[in-house]
Amino acid sequence: MAANYWVSTQRLYWQFPRETILDMRNSLEDANREIVQQYGLPDRRHLSVFFNQQLVKLGRRMTVRQQAIATAQIFIRRFYIKVEIRRTNPYLVLVTALYLACKMEECPQHIRVVVSEARNMWPEFITSDVSKLGECEFYLISEMNCQMIVHHPYRTLLDLQTKHKLTPDETSLSWSIINDHYLTDISLMFPPHVIAVTAIFLALVLKPSQSGLQAANNAATLAANAVQAAANKNSSTPTNITDNSAHGTLTHTKVQALVTWLAEGEVNIEALVDCTQEIISLYDVWEHYSEKTCKEQIARFVKARGLDK
Repeated sequence: MAANYWVSTQRLYWQFPRETILDMRNSLEDANREIVQQYGLPDRRHLSVFFNQQLVKLGRRMTVRQQAIATAQIFIRRFYIKVEIRRTNPYLVLVTALYLACKMEECPQHIRVVVSEARNMWPEFITSDVSKLGECEFYLISEMNCQMIVHHPYRTLLDLQTKHKLTPDETSLSWSIINDHYLTDISLMFPPHVIAVTAIFLALVLKPSQSGLQAANNAATLAANAVQAAANKNSSTPTNITDNSAHGTLTHTKVQALVTWLAEGEVNIEALVDCTQEIISLYDVWEHYSEKTCKEQIARFVKARGLDK
């Protein structure tokens, strides 16, 4: 069962429509109205960027594989759609999620090593008492209902890179986009194969090194429309994709081939378009990210509520 996404607990219990996720978060805020009003927080995506940066720093100190860090990010996202963040010590949750993810991804770390490295990074938020991490581990497992096997898009990307003749640079950019999607709710809404195809699609269209975000957004929208049009027509003829902004004409053989492949296949085009828009929206919000603001606002409620003890 673990090897088959379609019968996995991830698909059966941890995939939600966008509206359901919003309702779950609204219910959490309503149930914790007093502390929500007392302690403001940045944009949720800014918090995700902050959490990701802290996880990566901790992971590097312990030489943790990228997939374990990705699994930890999914654990954190699942946990915080069921538990109000202001009732927790996010630093302890981050550390615990990574510790648990390392177990699940078969690269376990000793609990004392994890606590020691975490204390070196955040001495004001992490105590030397390893039992705190153990208690938090059971808390995470309980809230996730012991459903901890995670299917990632990386495998699909590796399977498709030869089929779509991706260059090393295009594969690397696709991999980076997959890494970035963990900063959004996409992993709670769509299957891994849709996310992988979206990453390839964006890697071929965005070309962030050549233009600004607006030009990338325009190109991605045009390409998404082409995919939708080709699918609606059930056509095997590639659709030209042009952009009259900073790129000039953008007609790319690989993009044409991908559009045709999508039109002929069974990938959910609507989901792909939603993923595309969500990731571009993340990059737009990311431009206004402030690590200092996130750190200060998290510290405010952690210290005020004694959650660092």
